[in-house]
Amino acid sequence: MRKQIVLSPITRANNCGHVEITVADGRVADCRVGALFFRGFELLLRGRDPRDAPYLAQRICGICAAAHATAAAYALENLAGVVPPQNGHLIRNLILAAETLQNHIRHFYLLALPDYVRGPAKPPFTPRYRYDYRLPPEVEARLMAHYSEAVGIARVTHEIVAALGGKAPHQHGILAGGASFPPDGALILDLKAKLDRLGRFIAAKMLPDAETLAAAYKDYFERGQRPLRLLTFGMYPVNPERTHFHFPGGVVEDDNGAQAVDINAVAEHLRHAYFEAAAAPEAPGRAATRPQPDKPGAYSWIKAPRYAGKAFEGGPLARLWVTGRYRRGVSVLDRLLARVKETEILCQLMAQWIEELEPGRPIFTPYEIPRAGEGLGLTDAMRGPLLHYLRVEGGRLSRYEIITPSAWNFSPRDDKGKPGPVEEALIGTPVADPAEPVEIGRIIRSFDPCYACATHLIRKDEG
Repeated sequence: MRKQIVLSPITRANNCGHVEITVADGRVADCRVGALFFRGFELLLRGRDPRDAPYLAQRICGICAAAHATAAAYALENLAGVVPPQNGHLIRNLILAAETLQNHIRHFYLLALPDYVRGPAKPPFTPRYRYDYRLPPEVEARLMAHYSEAVGIARVTHEIVAALGGKAPHQHGILAGGASFPPDGALILDLKAKLDRLGRFIAAKMLPDAETLAAAYKDYFERGQRPLRLLTFGMYPVNPERTHFHFPGGVVEDDNGAQAVDINAVAEHLRHAYFEAAAAPEAPGRAATRPQPDKPGAYSWIKAPRYAGKAFEGGPLARLWVTGRYRRGVSVLDRLLARVKETEILCQLMAQWIEELEPGRPIFTPYEIPRAGEGLGLTDAMRGPLLHYLRVEGGRLSRYEIITPSAWNFSPRDDKGKPGPVEEALIGTPVADPAEPVEIGRIIRSFDPCYACATHLIRKDEG
């Protein structure tokens, strides 16, 4: 017997995610994962002053704004040949790391935990699925107390962003050439106090809570599996020149060890996305964003990036696998545990960077934007690899292209009909009750879905 399931929305945050699933003989036989909204930041940025890019691009998303500002700043620095001073480099790392902590804490508690723990019998915890809650009531009560505390803790991460970048989200501290706000002794002491509070919460509550879930839901080390294909562009440079990274870039496939990333192996497939497709998949810089909303065979406003023709997953699991800090498997719980583990690592790195700040030293390197040229900015965002490509003609942006982590993870099928990572993870999943497919939500949310940046504004005057 075959049954069709449509889940929409599929997140507890940005609600344009959509999944269509076919269940046959108690398992997912087929699925289509897509995004329903179109946002054209690539089109919005054309014709702008290139220096606007870090400010405007981060409006793609309020959760991972600093990552887009970082990638845009890197692309401009690549174009202009500028290197920030040490202080500016450290401040940018701190802002991005604080916003990453904000994401991971909120994802674990506010977005993922309600899949496993019953909250109060009132919204936003109801309506909910009615079965497969395995924790004793006293344990559920403890985790829900931490859920409530996590709201305030996540605010502390944004206080760090605001202290270094003027406000949060959509800070103003990350610039091409460095940062905008100089550190002093009072700021450094404040950052240390805030980071200490974050570290204590993560060590005493978040890490044990993740282990509690792992012990109760061991079968989810076998759910949401897919081939070992992981990708990271690298995150948090060690030096201002960005020649070394605390989380190095790497490609992992079939457990052959991490290989260097070849950016020429990246191409975007558009057959099943609502964009005009070229004769063959195109690399960043050649691919263009041309919306085609009535395209036959398309089912998503997310493009399908591929590396060497294959679907690769990004995120904390990829970063920790490349560094050797986590290498158990590729599953629901592996993704959740790697994300929680990364919060601990980031607290340690931030403490190091705060100690290295030097009050009174430069934070910004002045530069001139060339009248023409290209720039490429690569980093990781919270959920995986992020690419910003820009082209300047006559001193203005003539082309801007973005490949987001959610495009990698939640891509539709490619030009050969092969599924994206989330689709791969869903196919074959046992579904106990198609009327209450709790297993599906747990798998999807293990990827930390955030569709705001994956979906691409259409200009009315251009049709």
